[in-house]
Amino acid sequence: MIKEKITALIKKEDKLNKKKIENLIFALILLVITLVSINTIFKSDKKEKEDNSNPIVATKTENSINTEIEQRLEEILLQIKGVEKVKVLITYSETEKIVPIYNEKSSQSTTEETDKEGGKRKIESYDNDKEVISDSTQSPITEKVILPKIEGAIITAKGAENLKTKENIINAVQAATGLATHEIQVFEMK
Repeated sequence: MIKEKITALIKKEDKLNKKKIENLIFALILLVITLVSINTIFKSDKKEKEDNSNPIVATKTENSINTEIEQRLEEILLQIKGVEKVKVLITYSETEKIVPIYNEKSSQSTTEETDKEGGKRKIESYDNDKEVISDSTQSPITEKVILPKIEGAIITAKGAENLKTKENIINAVQAATGLATHEIQVFEMK
């Protein structure tokens, strides 16, 4: 009778242990699925942020500004008497610079020490902390954009064989870009 009761008790414990093991395995599987899901979500958020701060976007904007300047200059040059058709190429020395706004904290401390022998020592320390201010999409807020410096211009134009027309083209480009006359080359178009 006691033997039967012990055997029944052991069978109940085995059933409880199996149930505990099953619950533990289910919890582990659920934990792994949750971790994989969270990891996937954070990776996609990080990828979106990287896409937003992509330097290619800045380059496209910069190229569109440069192209716009060339197109506007072509439109102006077409208004000059004797110019029938014109193409402009402007070269730049560097790329556009974006200057972000910084949150700047600085501190200064001075310590003077005197030792037993009468020697004095003065210690000055400076601490400067700069942090770029970002908007809600973690893109830096810009203070200003420094456009690239124009190095030279090449203009091809129909009608440029006429010296007066060529001189007018050079003067117009010089006034619009601030370039010196030797940095502007004008050629007759085919």
